Amino acid sequence: MKITRVEACWLQVPIPAAQQHVSDFGRAATFDTALVRIDTDSGLSGWGEAKVSAGSSGDYHGVCALINQEFAPLLVGRDPRQITAIWEQLYNGTRAHYALTRGHVFPAMSRRGVSVSAISGIDIALWDLLGKSLGVPVWQLLGGRRAERMPAYASGGWADAAGIGAQLGSYVANGGFKAVKMRIGVFDGSPAASAERVIAARAALGPGIDLMCDAHGSFTVSEARQFCYLARDCQLAWFEEPVTADDKRGLAEVRRSTHIPIASGESDCTRFDFRDLIDLRAADVLQPDLAICGGITEAMRIGAMACAANLRVAPHLWAGAPAFAAGLHFAAACPAAHILEYSLGANPMIHDLVEERFKIEDGMLEIPERPGLGITVRQDFVDLHRRT
Repeated sequence: MKITRVEACWLQVPIPAAQQHVSDFGRAATFDTALVRIDTDSGLSGWGEAKVSAGSSGDYHGVCALINQEFAPLLVGRDPRQITAIWEQLYNGTRAHYALTRGHVFPAMSRRGVSVSAISGIDIALWDLLGKSLGVPVWQLLGGRRAERMPAYASGGWADAAGIGAQLGSYVANGGFKAVKMRIGVFDGSPAASAERVIAARAALGPGIDLMCDAHGSFTVSEARQFCYLARDCQLAWFEEPVTADDKRGLAEVRRSTHIPIASGESDCTRFDFRDLIDLRAADVLQPDLAICGGITEAMRIGAMACAANLRVAPHLWAGAPAFAAGLHFAAACPAAHILEYSLGANPMIHDLVEERFKIEDGMLEIPERPGLGITVRQDFVDLHRRT
């Protein structure tokens, strides 16, 4: 089997005004992503996704150009089943032959950010292809799934203090979720205002529902510590991204100052960023986004490190269907993964991009048994929302 074509395209889907939410990222008026397609001479195609932002919006000209103009020519004619070799070639650039023969990395200077995002999208598509070629789901290739279903948490929560309880309560009532996550941070105006919303959420939910909160890295260390003190009695399951991902020492300082578990990792690239999180004892829960961190290949390495450090994993799944499915398969096979994120914001990239549905029942998410990632991309949707 040989690769005949690699193509990335920017998909941009408008979100109806009534379904838009506002956070520190601004108003979510569109959902954007880079959809990656890899075709082969066998007639099989694999689908992947590359992200340049942990949120739903972003400019995808750069990552699409990188995949189409720099990486695609390197891949045409290659055997798509040689996933590790391809990953190392793209990550190490012109010195990849040294990396493959000498057993250590020689990464290109652009070894973070958009470059790893592009590698992520390609890697996910290659795993999809491998599963399809063998007629098995990706989780089978990763060692098998631990269960047919996994617990999920409802991810949303933008309402003010007066409305947050009802908003989160609707997630529990409609999906049977036993855990919910809300957004806090700079858009609240102050740590005290964020804490007020969290206190209101806990009062409305009662003690039987796990509550997480996510600051999107928008607090300073002192602000994060202040919030933790004010919300100390809210029994938070975790406090996500208190400070920017670039300040891992600050994150470790926040963790040392509170009994609230700290989660982080959605903005981090490759096992080396996660190694630093682990070495600094900066987080209790690691959250790789497979469309950002380096794809399924790198996520499995990160998962192994989490297992060795006795840390839990909860992949960041605010994404389109290819990255969401990739995170699902990874989590099903990773012993450290314990819960899945399920977006309750407007997300046409999950619900409309593919023919299949990711079923939630009693707060549990089904792990698909279909070959590859188990998704069928709707070409009519791609044609309608493709941005040139």
